[in-house]
Order: sequence, then C-alpha cells, then structure tokens
Amino acid sequence: MSTVAPVTPFLTAPGEGESLWFLDALASVKASAASTGSAVSITEFRAPRGHGSPLHLHRDEAEWWYVLEGELAVWADGTLVEAAAGAFVFGPPALPHTFEVVSDEARFLLGTAPGGFDRFLRAASVPATAPTLPPAGGALPDPAELAALAAGFGVEILGPPGIPTP
Repeated sequence: MSTVAPVTPFLTAPGEGESLWFLDALASVKASAASTGSAVSITEFRAPRGHGSPLHLHRDEAEWWYVLEGELAVWADGTLVEAAAGAFVFGPPALPHTFEVVSDEARFLLGTAPGGFDRFLRAASVPATAPTLPPAGGALPDPAELAALAAGFGVEILGPPGIPTP
C-alpha cells in the first residue's frame, strides 16, 4: 500500500510562497517537491548584482532559469550566455554550471526537475521576516559547510561563486 499523498492542482498567487533569505537573495518557493509529487521545484528569486551560485553540478536534477527582470550571466559546461528579461536557460543534470546577476538587481524563476532543490534551499536559508532582500552585512555561510550541506542533497560544489574565466 502506497503512503504517497496524491498530487492535486494548486495555485501559488503573486506574493505567496514560502519566503526565505538565501545568501544575499530573497527566495520564494512557488512549487515544492512535496506539492508537485517531486516533479519540479520552482523558486522565484530577487537578488542584487553579484549574487550567484558556486560552480556546482546536480547529480540527478536538471536546472533552469527564466529571467523576469534584470539580467543573468549563466555558465554551463564551458558555455557562457547573457540572459535578459524574457530569456530561458536550461542546464542538464551532471554538468558543471554557475550563474551571476549582472544587472543592478534581477528577478528570476529557478526550477529543477525532478523537484527537491527546495529542500536544500530551506536547509541553507533562514525564514525571511519581510518580502525584501536580506539586511546588508549578513554573514555568508562557510564554503566548506555549504559544500557538505549541498552534498547531502545531491549537489556537488566544484568551485567558488563567479563565472569561470578561460
């Protein structure tokens, strides 16, 4: 007998979603692995210039970005693209990648399939007390601690944040 709850249609309205402060960004979970039967995780980010991820790969998840406002630079397996508002970027599983906000601020959707990235996000974040960017001057996590935490969620950190240079 299965104990998995059935997936039902749902709506996450504008301004709704679990709000988290992740590094120096505001993250709002719009669709979690739990709510989608692990099909996808979708999170809306609002982030300042320079926000991005360490160079990493997801062992089992594809990752994608849809830019709503601003501009991202996305590096995946040696290819660099500039993604402005309206752009979609897809990264298959197991390929090294990173991204960085290159406009003053950006708002974008980040998705993974199958879902599950939201679990890592919760573990690496604190609940946002306001729908704003985190207060300036907050402490960033120790890179070794972040790498150990990420590994438990199938994410391998390969290098520091920033776009690799040839």
